[in-house]
Amino acid sequence: MSVSVRDALRMSALYLVLSVMWLVLSDQILSNLFDDPAQLARWELINAYAWMGCSAALIFVSRWRLLNFIGVGARLRREDRERLRMAAAVFDSTLEGVLVSDRDGLIVHVNRAFMQITGYQKDEVLGQRPSKFKSGRHDTAFYQQIFATLAEKGEWSGEIWNRRKNGEIYPQWQTICAIHDDSGQLTHYVAVFSDISAIKHTERELAHLVHHDPLTDLPNRLLFNDRVKQTLAAAQANKRGCALLLLDLDHFQSINDSLGHNTGDQLLKAVSERLLAQLGTGMTLARLGGDEFAVLSENCAQVGQAAALAQGIIDCLKEPFELDHHRLFTSVSIGISLFPSDALSAEQLLRNADSALFKAKGNGRSGYALYTEELTAHAQQRVETAGELRRALEQQELRVYYQPVHDLLTGAMIGVEALVRWQHPERGLVPPGEFIPIAERTGLIAEIDTWVMRQACQQMVQWQAEGKALRFVAVNVSSRLFGKRSLYQLVAQVLHDTGLDPARLEVEVTESAVMEDPEVALEQLHRLRELGLQLAIDDFGTGYSSLLRLKRLPVQKLKIDQGFVAGLPHDDDDVAIVRVIIALARSMGMQIQAEGIEEAEQARFLLEQQCDMGQGYWYGRPVPAQQLRWS
Repeated sequence: MSVSVRDALRMSALYLVLSVMWLVLSDQILSNLFDDPAQLARWELINAYAWMGCSAALIFVSRWRLLNFIGVGARLRREDRERLRMAAAVFDSTLEGVLVSDRDGLIVHVNRAFMQITGYQKDEVLGQRPSKFKSGRHDTAFYQQIFATLAEKGEWSGEIWNRRKNGEIYPQWQTICAIHDDSGQLTHYVAVFSDISAIKHTERELAHLVHHDPLTDLPNRLLFNDRVKQTLAAAQANKRGCALLLLDLDHFQSINDSLGHNTGDQLLKAVSERLLAQLGTGMTLARLGGDEFAVLSENCAQVGQAAALAQGIIDCLKEPFELDHHRLFTSVSIGISLFPSDALSAEQLLRNADSALFKAKGNGRSGYALYTEELTAHAQQRVETAGELRRALEQQELRVYYQPVHDLLTGAMIGVEALVRWQHPERGLVPPGEFIPIAERTGLIAEIDTWVMRQACQQMVQWQAEGKALRFVAVNVSSRLFGKRSLYQLVAQVLHDTGLDPARLEVEVTESAVMEDPEVALEQLHRLRELGLQLAIDDFGTGYSSLLRLKRLPVQKLKIDQGFVAGLPHDDDDVAIVRVIIALARSMGMQIQAEGIEEAEQARFLLEQQCDMGQGYWYGRPVPAQQLRWS
């Protein structure tokens, strides 16, 4: 019974007692006041009516209050029942599992999501303890910490692993609350949890993707660097040697260009599978990007062991690969660095192996090279040169030299090629072979190319004003600059600023730069051709271009690489190659120009083969503009 109802009943009883006392006392008082029976009877009748009226009023008031209290209580009970129904609906329909236990830890209620997540039915867990679901992955201290937090804060949240009915262990994110009554006494515990198995699976997948190459599933550069550090730490502790080998597939770009990137990807996967089969235990194979792989040998103390490993890799990749009806051959260049003789840290070991790989490529590819201190000195010199080269651009230390281009039939100079030189304030004239490769690796080559083009166009305008009869000035464009979408705007701006007739400018692009991305190159060349300038393919014969792509290029000239001219006219291979290139150019309506002519018999042979133009030391070395000979 509610407090309000008890108060109403107590009030009614009080009214009844008062009315009885009034009736008894009033009768005694009237008897003492009146001796006349008739008068006494009249006053008693009046008193009786008064008593009945007051009693009726008190009974009505108490009854009204009692009924009012009963009505309010009924309404409150209806509202409570409605809230309970809504709470039960939420409890049963939520996607989170809910478990309620009493203060002794016995389960008294679970919801539908609990049964779906755990696999247990309600009657299988009621009266049981939550320890029934323990996975065994947590120790006693873990659960003690949970209850300590509940006792201190009344709530605990965190990741916990439990076991389903079928025995599967799975992760949950769980929140446990302690429930107290109005007096502060603990009555229940409520646990709400979510199954986070899918989230954990996604996290593992993401972690794998972060550390592995998506094409070959080999460790990537990030994971490989970490393994190198761990291996070197263990090797140092155990006083053993290690070897790091960097592998680079030779001429891989030509496969992408001729057969497409899908075939190239298939080859990379096939190479990784063959390498994995070749390598033994204690070795880690990784793909660092592109066609570059790395091998870490955890126990390789001798140079001979590392060399034998490298040679074994070279030999295993010599066998052909059968891919989609293509029989492909490939070779590999390898750079080797040893721990602790060559390096004491992972970064230094990788850097030294890269230097050795650079040396292996320079030695003709399809081989291996070991790191030496000499290579370190060269690497340090490259870094210093890169810094000085940036300063050279700012301090205007670069110079443009011009090498004459002659008509082989008449012998007249008809054009010049602009070549960059570096006038170092202390070292004098720095050979191009020293700073051009560094400029290409650091990205400075694009800025240098732009500067050379502007200087050459200005010089050509000056020569024209002086009445010099030159058809063109040729300017080389590196692959870095050629790959920029802004090249068209840059060349157009130079022509506009200098006022040079576009027909007098010849832009030379190497065959390899065109073949890096033929479709982009085709678009870039067409846009340059729209400016009205001339286009030439430099170093033709070294870039593995296909005739199908070549005939689509809007170029007017092919330049025979000097490597093919050097053996003329006695080397049969060079003779055959030069004849084919000249015939190809003739058949496609292009002009042909030979580089590196140093002897009269070379010029004579080229003229006999109907080569149009030539340049080289036989005609003149690159010189400053004021030293160019016009007669």
